[in-house]
Amino acid sequence: MKFKNVLFMLSAIMLLSACSKLTKDNYQQLEVGMSEGEVKAILGSADNCSQNIGTLTCVWGDEESKHIKVRFIADAAITFSNNGL
Repeated sequence: MKFKNVLFMLSAIMLLSACSKLTKDNYQQLEVGMSEGEVKAILGSADNCSQNIGTLTCVWGDEESKHIKVRFIADAAITFSNNGL
């Protein structure tokens, strides 16, 4: 019984890690001027977003390690960066 539980957990972890949208290919699809919705269609929902003086900055992944960061003004991407891809 324990073996089945361990096997199930390992399979679930592998499946979830394979579904990561934090890839170089997805990053290269990003373009200046894209709306937040268009970026989300490529990367999925952001892990963290913050607003500051008319800008929206969203981070996919862990900002301390592997991540993609996109800054929007008036719902248009103005900058994007990545780390660890």
